[in-house]
Amino acid sequence: MNSIIKLRYAGKVGNGFKVLSRQVTVQVLLICAAAMPGMLAAQEAGSRAKQDTLVPYPLSEIVITADRYSSTRFYTPEAIDRIESSTMQQDQLRTAPEALIRMPGVFVQKTSHGGGSPFVRGMTGNQTLLLVDGIRLSNATQRYGPNQYFNTIDVFSLDRIEVLRGSGSVQYGSDAIGGTIHAMCRDAVLTDKPSWRTSLLARMMTQGMEQSLHGDLEYGSRKAAFRGGITWRDFGDLVGGDTTGRQIPTGYDELDYDVRGKIMPGPKTTLTFAFQQIHQRNVPVYHKVALENYAVNKMGLQDRKLAWLRMNHKLDKGIWKDLTLAVSWQHTEEERDMRKNGSDILRYENDRVRSAGFSAEAFTARGDFWSANSGLEVYTDRVKSMRTDADLSNGTSAAKRGLYPDGSEMSSLAAFSIHRFSFPRWNISAGARWNTYIINVSDRSTGTTMLTPSALVGNLSCLRKISPASNVFASLNTGFRAPNIDDLGTLGIVDFRYEQPNFELKPEHSIQVQLGYKYQGRKFSGEAYLYHNELYDLIVRNRAGSDSIEGYPVYRKENAERARIQGVEASWSLVPARSWLLSGSITYTHGLNITNDEPVRRIPPVFGMLALEYRHKKGRIGAECLAAGKQTRLAQGDKDDNRIPEGGTPGWTVLNILGSYQFGSFTVDLCLNNILNRDYRYHGSGVNGIGRSAMVTMRFELKKVYLKSNKTT
Repeated sequence: MNSIIKLRYAGKVGNGFKVLSRQVTVQVLLICAAAMPGMLAAQEAGSRAKQDTLVPYPLSEIVITADRYSSTRFYTPEAIDRIESSTMQQDQLRTAPEALIRMPGVFVQKTSHGGGSPFVRGMTGNQTLLLVDGIRLSNATQRYGPNQYFNTIDVFSLDRIEVLRGSGSVQYGSDAIGGTIHAMCRDAVLTDKPSWRTSLLARMMTQGMEQSLHGDLEYGSRKAAFRGGITWRDFGDLVGGDTTGRQIPTGYDELDYDVRGKIMPGPKTTLTFAFQQIHQRNVPVYHKVALENYAVNKMGLQDRKLAWLRMNHKLDKGIWKDLTLAVSWQHTEEERDMRKNGSDILRYENDRVRSAGFSAEAFTARGDFWSANSGLEVYTDRVKSMRTDADLSNGTSAAKRGLYPDGSEMSSLAAFSIHRFSFPRWNISAGARWNTYIINVSDRSTGTTMLTPSALVGNLSCLRKISPASNVFASLNTGFRAPNIDDLGTLGIVDFRYEQPNFELKPEHSIQVQLGYKYQGRKFSGEAYLYHNELYDLIVRNRAGSDSIEGYPVYRKENAERARIQGVEASWSLVPARSWLLSGSITYTHGLNITNDEPVRRIPPVFGMLALEYRHKKGRIGAECLAAGKQTRLAQGDKDDNRIPEGGTPGWTVLNILGSYQFGSFTVDLCLNNILNRDYRYHGSGVNGIGRSAMVTMRFELKKVYLKSNKTT
């Protein structure tokens, strides 16, 4: 069965390899050709500063918060993109990771349908920081390489996602070597008059690949507001294109809910509280079953709970403008069930992480010239890990050491300050963060080990306003990643290897230089970025001789490598006529492992998108082409990875058609996926993408009702 499935992908798709790669090359070149004239024209049209309302989302009007403060994206000297909930709903993007697939510089790998690991500038896993509502989703057990954690966010609860590429260590701390992904849930909104709003959403996908229901309720008044939502999802097994067929098992179930409230106890004070839970059951790891002789390999439970309380108080005393205090509690739990074919031993693993956080932040400013965010942060993660081996033949079971040392703790203390200076032609930003850690790892065989790594990082950026319609900037960002419990204490089977602990690791470090250009004209907008990231003391898995355990080669993590990742990112949008929008993007990433003189692992191929859309007052219709080139630059770890076909991952193109129409309070969204029914796979993924299929979403919204003198109007 293993060889058949592998040949189905590597063989059948490989037969059309040359033709498909030529198609991808041509389409990627077309994207470049389409983008370059526009960029050149923009260079000549710098005097056209007036904004055109035809542009759906002018860059200068988009407010971002990825740098811990609200600012306009156009004048922020960083590479920042965001996607709104309206786009996620209209395009029927199924999960939080899949909501990022159109962003330049972001490549989404899927080990399983229940996962989704964003690669930001060639880095993923615990080298890319994940946040929810300003709270760290990344914790002490986040794994190196692709993982499923970003999929523990209900896409229907989101207001927007912001991606800060190449930065984040100064703003948010450890792990932001590749960048920062910040998911922000819908807020409870205070209103001048009491109001209610409710909505209901139902989604279905052909061949039983998805059935989803979501409902939410909102209330707002001058002093208090509330919103709550609930989501039920039934994902069926994925059906791939051409000859892939149904990939069994890949489906799973999900039940989520979230609540948020806001009150104003005083004219200058706002209290906001929130609670959310994501509960996923029986999430299969498909490639383990298909390629590694497993009868059962799944996450029996994938659960995350987050509660937080935030107080914002307006000071308005001299330079002191705002004070924000926040406390958070988060619980993540992952259960794994594994049994090989022909074996009577069912392995059950359970890992739980309880995280507590506190932050205090002050916003200071002097007129429009200077502003700053400064504060303190404290986080503590406590890890519980266990394993039980059950013998199905006689009903006995034995307790074993879990994947992580049970009872381990990781605590951090940080102080940061970020300053911004605004001049008529220049914007300058500079900041620094000091972070220290106390890591206690308790292992049965080695006893208790305590590590106290620390880091001091900084950033500096300078933006020059060429004209009201364009600017250019340069930035320097230093980053770090402290070794976590997963790095220090993992013992057991991970992916295609057996890992052993190492309690002598030190932090990873990075230095990233970036050049950027942004243009916002009447009908054309675009941006382009060049970056160079030097990586030091990288924690990597190295083969421990020729040993093997349970049939898997033995690996041990070490600070053993230095690497370099550099690349080019460009995106643009053009309004050729009223109601029409043409947009595209392209990303090229090159990674070199300097130590081993080979490519960096899992570097994405060149990829991009091209989309054309027509909008009407009550609806829209559009087509998009997503493309990725063939990736044959493979590290030895890529060659050993059974998720990557021999010789590399084939290139691909996928064509989708999307549309929506509104009937009063009802809206219908329709998406025709992969209409050419191509076989394709995102590089490094464990499943193939979906084949030709249709998805329809029906949304009903009862608009706000204002109450006056106990009467409804």
